[in-house]
Amino acid sequence: MANTKAHGDNYINFEKGIWSWLTTVDHKRIGLMYFITVMFFFLIGGIMALLLRLELFAPNAAPNVGQILANGDVYNQVMTYHGAIMVFMVIVPGIPAILGNFFLPLQIGAKDVAFPRINLLSWYCFMAGAILAIATFFTTKIDTGWTFYTPYSIRTGTATAMMVLAAFIMGMSSILTGLNFIVTVHKLRAPGMTMHRMPLFIWSLYATAILQMLATPVLGITLLLLAVERFLGIGIFDPKLGGDPVLFQHFFWFYSHPAVYIMIIPAMGIISELITTFSKKVIFGYTAIAYSSLGIAAVSFFVWGHHMFVSGQSETTGIVFSFLTMLVGVPTAIKMFNWVATFYKGSVEFRSPMLYALGFMFLFAIGGVTGVMLATLPIDVHFHDTYFVVAHFHYVMVGGTLMALMGGYYYWFPKMFGKMYNETTARISFVFIFIGFNVTFFPQFILGAMGMPRRYFDYIPAYENLNKISTVGSWLILIGFLVGLYTIVQGLMKGEKAPMNPWGSKTLEWQTSSPPPHDNFSVEPVVTAGPYEYR
Repeated sequence: MANTKAHGDNYINFEKGIWSWLTTVDHKRIGLMYFITVMFFFLIGGIMALLLRLELFAPNAAPNVGQILANGDVYNQVMTYHGAIMVFMVIVPGIPAILGNFFLPLQIGAKDVAFPRINLLSWYCFMAGAILAIATFFTTKIDTGWTFYTPYSIRTGTATAMMVLAAFIMGMSSILTGLNFIVTVHKLRAPGMTMHRMPLFIWSLYATAILQMLATPVLGITLLLLAVERFLGIGIFDPKLGGDPVLFQHFFWFYSHPAVYIMIIPAMGIISELITTFSKKVIFGYTAIAYSSLGIAAVSFFVWGHHMFVSGQSETTGIVFSFLTMLVGVPTAIKMFNWVATFYKGSVEFRSPMLYALGFMFLFAIGGVTGVMLATLPIDVHFHDTYFVVAHFHYVMVGGTLMALMGGYYYWFPKMFGKMYNETTARISFVFIFIGFNVTFFPQFILGAMGMPRRYFDYIPAYENLNKISTVGSWLILIGFLVGLYTIVQGLMKGEKAPMNPWGSKTLEWQTSSPPPHDNFSVEPVVTAGPYEYR
């Protein structure tokens, strides 16, 4: 019997109804479902950040400025949720789950990922973990910080066990996504697409997937051990039970430092796409950029000890980790130098995606240089647990990743939705976010150098002016994202119809209609050249 069910001409209207979305195995729809959920959690995490900055606007003893948060315990809870939500529900899954899911098959000429049903299972794992994590807010909450450091996380009466289980489940989602990406890259490339003809975004996702597969299980096992100790009283990390709390730090940072690169390597892949497209030039040093992604992933497994310079590890160990950490600067510098070289004699267009690419390079350069400073033993000991560290990791993890994520959204928006957005409001959004980010976090370098400790509910009057500047910066970021939200909604509602290839790009996703059909390509593409053959 012939199938008489009517289907639309693109992936959005191919099937209708909420059930068709909840049961879809189309990688593009799953990417959009990640987009909606990650943006929701970004909103929650962002509100937490604004509350923290409002609380720190002035010392608690300052006249005419009331406390925003009731006491230090509430401050610790808000800080913990801000960190946990932003790390596990926004920045780690952000680029791979949203843009990776949507564009990996399109960029290699495939109809879908290798395991579509596992891809959907990954989204449900993410949702289950995220809902469980948010549910802790309605119980006894958590106040351990997103690092769950022992022995406090074992002894506290808060809902740490639920949050640990949530992180464990979300880790499963990350592993499934990584597995899918690796198999897809190896098995489903279009005819003619060799590994060295893959777009650099694919190389970055491939390197990230290796990290997801190898590092995430270590976090899962660590959290499982923590739960075993908490419920069964078996001494692993708690000194009272004969355990070692520093062992937890070793396990935790063995995952969590590579996790930084799970956030930043795909961001670098987006930047490579943006720079070559809006320079209209073959990217300089394709091979070097591709292999530097793998180099960063490899080195990232040997640097966790720099988080523990003051934990009592030996001086020799500290020196070894210091040098190993500085090694990360080599492959990251390779990318930066090649991006800059690509500009040379290129026809550079300063459209909003390109502005975000430049913003990424500026913020990541500051984050990278201060990272080398913190890799230096004497400097790290001086700045340890101060706002200098807070500023550093926000420049790398948040500034870098979010700049690339926003640039990627604007770059691929016409392809994803078949509409164009308003370029003027997109640029205004960038200006507010970029200036706001620097106004928020650069003063925190100075506060750290002055000795202001992180995670404190209150501070001495000497830190007040810089904290006020930092809080005003957070308001500028808020305005920037609100303008960005308006730009996206306005584009969806009233945007002009997007052509197939509005930027004149060379990669395969731009060789199909906007938005793409259900099967991505009406005819299987055959690749005969590299991804950036502009001339």
